[in-house]
Order: sequence, then C-alpha cells, then structure tokens
Amino acid sequence: MNNHTRVWILLALLTAIVTVPSRAADGVALLKDLTSVVALLGVPCGKVVSATRMKDNDHIATCQDGNRYRVFVNAQGRVVAQKQ
Repeated sequence: MNNHTRVWILLALLTAIVTVPSRAADGVALLKDLTSVVALLGVPCGKVVSATRMKDNDHIATCQDGNRYRVFVNAQGRVVAQKQ
C-alpha cells in the first residue's frame, strides 16, 4: 500500500470519528427539545426517549411511559402534539 492510500484511509477514519459524536450530540439535543415542547404543550410524557424524523419539523416522539406523539408544525405555524 503506498503512502497516498494510507493518508486517504487515515483521513477517512478521522472524519468518521469526528462526525459520529456530533450526530449523537444532535440526537441528544433533539430529544431534549422534544421533551421541552411536549411538556410546554401539557402532554403527559415525562421524557422523550426516542424520536423518528418524518420530515422537517415533523417527528414521532416516544416517551418513557410508552406514549407516542407526532410533534409537528401545522399549517398555521403552531406546534402540535398528536397522540399516536
């Protein structure tokens, strides 16, 4: 294996190592944001433990108590949480 190939492999690995934690941090931030939104809307949840992105500003949030809510921005620009 020549030096150029080794350098490219090393750069690819370093990029992967640096990128993975930032995506994980984004996921944690999203869960905290969804937890706050659900709490502000007065929906019983406790803590959002997972979220599935449907599209921009549209997520399915799963709470620690097992309830699932679709959290999205409606046509009027308001945030809504619908029980699933």
